[in-house]
Amino acid sequence: MVMFFFLVVALAVVVAAVTLAVVGGGESAPLPEVAPERLQDPLPADRPVGRADVESLRFPLAPRGYRMADVDDALGRLAAELAERDARIADLESALAGARAAAAHAHQAPRDRGEGPEEER
Repeated sequence: MVMFFFLVVALAVVVAAVTLAVVGGGESAPLPEVAPERLQDPLPADRPVGRADVESLRFPLAPRGYRMADVDDALGRLAAELAERDARIADLESALAGARAAAAHAHQAPRDRGEGPEEER
């Protein structure tokens, strides 16, 4: 008998809770859909990406991990900047090698013409 009374009270509580949830949602419509959390691109647009920018990069969580589009966008941006830096480094190394070759050639030219320092004969 006590068990029956307990089940009736529990059923009444569940019915009341469901009724309040459905009917008591307020005078307006049901709650509006929440916009999904999107990545606010923390990578700077006005300067090159630095180490601190990459270390502070955090992606919003999605039901099964991270949003692939957000991760793909960030990785694409980083790949483009790394490719740009690699090209710039290659250009600078090429210019440095050319400058060294020109300096070595200019240093050798006076000796070839006999204009270098006088040697003891």
